[in-house]
Amino acid sequence: MTALARFAAGALLALAAALPARAESLADTMVAAYRHSALIEQNRAVLRAADEDVAASVAELRPVVEWVARHSASRAEGGTTVRSTSLTIGAELTLYDFGRSQLAIDGAKELVLSTRQALVGVEQDILLAATVAYFDVREAIQQVGLQENSVEVLSSERQAAQDRFDVGEITVTDVALADAQLAQTRAALATANGQLEIAREAYLAVTGRQPDRLDAPPPLPNLPATLDEARQIAQRTHPAIGQSQRQAAAAEIGVAAAAAERNPTLSGTANVGVTRSPESSFGNRYGSRNSSSVGLELSQTLYSGGRLSAAHRSAMAERDQARSALLNTARQISQQVGETWANIAVARAQITAITQQISAAQQAYDGVREEALLGARTTLDVLDAEQSLLEARADRISAESNLQLAHYQLLAAMGLLTVENLQLGIPTYDPSQYYNAVRDAPATSKQGESLDRVLRAIGRD
Repeated sequence: MTALARFAAGALLALAAALPARAESLADTMVAAYRHSALIEQNRAVLRAADEDVAASVAELRPVVEWVARHSASRAEGGTTVRSTSLTIGAELTLYDFGRSQLAIDGAKELVLSTRQALVGVEQDILLAATVAYFDVREAIQQVGLQENSVEVLSSERQAAQDRFDVGEITVTDVALADAQLAQTRAALATANGQLEIAREAYLAVTGRQPDRLDAPPPLPNLPATLDEARQIAQRTHPAIGQSQRQAAAAEIGVAAAAAERNPTLSGTANVGVTRSPESSFGNRYGSRNSSSVGLELSQTLYSGGRLSAAHRSAMAERDQARSALLNTARQISQQVGETWANIAVARAQITAITQQISAAQQAYDGVREEALLGARTTLDVLDAEQSLLEARADRISAESNLQLAHYQLLAAMGLLTVENLQLGIPTYDPSQYYNAVRDAPATSKQGESLDRVLRAIGRD
């Protein structure tokens, strides 16, 4: 490397070090949480297991081929041992079961769709947790800055009180009051720093990395015009409602499946075998005998001691439970939408009122300080005015953070807090990819290769 090249490389490194680190946006935080979450990976595996249940139900309609090897030895009269060895290969196929297998497949498919909705719900929870962590860190940083500024102001107030005491304008009591207020504010600063560290740890747990610099929040997301419209959207799109709907459908199929257990079953069987045994009980020569058979079997349970009836009644109870759960979930989601809608209105009203409070508190503080310099106010009056202004500013920070967070909580309550709806611009998990690879219960090498490609793609995701 030439001296000029070394100089250029050193200049670039110095410039990179001098540039400020890129600030983390809310979208960056959500993306990091989505990619970091082990809970999402866990529920993706749960979904793949549900996909395999469909494959297992499909496989019930296919032949089952088994081989059996037997070897026996028996002692005949006279002390002669007779040995026999056989190998049998058999196949059994359900030809017709009057809809039982198809009902099992349909029920498994409904549970797959239910599990997909549950995965969307987990995605919403992760993105909402990331949003909470983001706004908590921002609020904590602002609170620390506010308390640090208050410590500086009160340090100046305390020094001014000491100067006035030195010239005999105030008493030692005024100085002590200033000391007490300064100590209280330093304690509040220590608390704010502690809250910031707690918020940073929560951010680390959600995203897998410590927050460095957080960008300003994006513009508030667009919301429906009315509460009723928001509730209607939630009833259509919230994953918890979709999950309950699919579970209710699966329970309905379960009732039909339990009733179908009383139907007959028509099966076909085929067996091929070979047996090797002595030609006679006293000879040493062995012979082989081949055998084969093909048959049909029609069977039906006539009496089960009440087991089938109990299973049918249990399925009907589970159907009623699923229906009630769907109704309850819909009501809970409607309540969540109403609560978050109210939280937005409350936060907006608080910000308006607190802004007015800050303006009045600032005027009061400035006036009290001027009057204190003229001897018309005491040090305690100044400290009280300063504390009122500090509390109002802290309340506005919290109210602004609550307003931002409430908007995203409302999106979650409507079922819209997803990577796709937020347009985060990252690849997402395709639940149909694995399902399409296994739904026909692949067994051949060609299908197995396709499934291997899907599994490798999931691993890279």
